[in-house]
Amino acid sequence: MKVRKVLLDLARVVADQAERDPVFAEQIAVALGLSDKHGESPAPKRAADAERPKNRRPAAVLDPIALAREGEATLRSRLSALSLDQLRDIVADYGMDHGKLVMKWKDVERVAGRIVELSLARAQKGDAFRSE
Repeated sequence: MKVRKVLLDLARVVADQAERDPVFAEQIAVALGLSDKHGESPAPKRAADAERPKNRRPAAVLDPIALAREGEATLRSRLSALSLDQLRDIVADYGMDHGKLVMKWKDVERVAGRIVELSLARAQKGDAFRSE
């Protein structure tokens, strides 16, 4: 285990030097991504805040699965206020078009119905194992 011992010794030397020298400690933190160059820790990026590639649809405006847990009527009422493109964004963002058909549909009610169907199924998934 010669490699293990060498790596442990290296880590100890680096840690000792970082304790003695604050400039070195800051350089290590920046190199490891633990802080930015100004000495502040960076705010974690959320998936919704991250810039989406240009070939992807915009992020969904609502979470249909969370609304499905509140009830089908709530979900349908919130979906009825959305445009066809916004409904397609939900379908794309939540992977609700495995057969590659829903994105071709032109009827808002048909797309909304598919979202309701899949959202209710996903919201209830695993209920058999939950004790209430």
